Amino acid sequence: EFTAESAENAEKIKNLCALCGLCDERKIMETRLLRTDRPVGIIGYGAYIPRYRLPAAEVARIWTGGEGETPVTEKAVAGPDEDVVTISIEAARNALARAGNVDPALIRAVWVGSESHPYAVKPTSTILAEAIGATPYVQAGDWEFACKAGTEALQAALGFVGSGMGRYALAVGADTAQGRPGDALEYTAAAGGAAYIVGPAEEALAVVEGSLSYVTDTPDFWRRAYQRYPSHGGRFTGEPAYFKHITEAARALMEALGTTPADYDYAVFHQPNVKFPQTVARQLGFKPEQIQAGLLVDKIGNTYAGSSLVGLTAVLDGARPGQRILLVSFGSGAGSDAVSLRTTEAIVERQGRAPATRDYIARRTVIDYGLYVRFRGKLLM
Repeated sequence: EFTAESAENAEKIKNLCALCGLCDERKIMETRLLRTDRPVGIIGYGAYIPRYRLPAAEVARIWTGGEGETPVTEKAVAGPDEDVVTISIEAARNALARAGNVDPALIRAVWVGSESHPYAVKPTSTILAEAIGATPYVQAGDWEFACKAGTEALQAALGFVGSGMGRYALAVGADTAQGRPGDALEYTAAAGGAAYIVGPAEEALAVVEGSLSYVTDTPDFWRRAYQRYPSHGGRFTGEPAYFKHITEAARALMEALGTTPADYDYAVFHQPNVKFPQTVARQLGFKPEQIQAGLLVDKIGNTYAGSSLVGLTAVLDGARPGQRILLVSFGSGAGSDAVSLRTTEAIVERQGRAPATRDYIARRTVIDYGLYVRFRGKLLM
C-alpha cells in the first residue's frame, strides 16, 4: 500500500515486511518445486490395458463365499503372453503415434517404472528401446518406487529434457501386479500401463507448469527378495501413507504455484481402490466431477506404477485446449509426485491418432478364477 518515494515510506515498507513474512514463505514454497531450465511438456501419450477381466465377485466366490463388499467391480489381467515389456511396447507405440513426427532415434532416454519387471537382472527399458527403434544411442534404465515408479520416471524425463541433455525422452509406468491368493490385494492387483514422450513446450499437447515430490520412510507395503507376493500393513496403508503423502504433495504444489482446486478442470490421484481417490479429492477440495474422467480403477483395478498415469491418459483423451490438470501419484514406502499441466491447442488433433484408453477398457473378455490362476502362474506344479 506504500511506494518507496520517500525515506519514510521505505521505512514503513520495511516494517510491514518484517511483520508479514509472506515473501519469505513464498520463496520457501517455490524452492520445493521441481522446475526445469527450459519449458517442457508432453508431446505424445498412450495407454495399454489387457483384454482379460476378472470380476471381483469371482475372487469373493472363492475366498468369502460371495459375501462382503468388493473394492472394485473387476480388474484387468495380463494374458499368458503379456508382461511389463509387451504392455510398455504397446503404450509407447501409441505415444509415438500421437507424437507424430518424432523420430524414435531422437529419443535420448527410455525409462520404465514398474515393480513387476520380468527380469531380476536384465532391463525392461533396453527391450522397449529396441522395439520402438530408439537404439543404440539412448540412455535406458528401469525405475522402482512401488506404485509411483512411473511418475518417478516421468519426472526424470522432464528434468532430462528440461536441462537440454536431449530433445525427447520416453517415460513408462506399467505393471502386472500380483496379490497373494485370498489377500485383499487380489481383488485389485491388475495389469496395464501408460507411456509419455516428453519434449520442448512448443511441441507439447500439455505443458508442465511445475512438479513436486513428498517422501518419507513409511513402510506400509513391501516385498523381500525371493518372495512371490507383497506384504502390507492393512489399514496402516491409509492415513499415514496414502492420504498423508498425496495431500501434502498436492497442497505444497498448489501453494507454490499459487493455485487452488477451483483452478483445475481435472485431477487424477493414485487409485488403489475406488474410495481412496474419492476421499482424498474431497479432503483437498476437489469436486467429484473433476476426478471422474480419470477414475478407472473400478473397471481395470490397480495397475500400480501405471495407475495414476493411465488415469491421466483417459483425461487427455477428452481434454480441451487451455485446461489445467493436477496429477498426484502414490508409491508405498512411501512418497507422492505431484505435477501440474496445462493443455495446448495441439491436443485436439493428436487425441485421435491412437486408441483411446476407454476403448481398451471396453474391449474385454471375462475369465473365471481358474483361468486367472493359470494365466498368473499361481498354481505351482
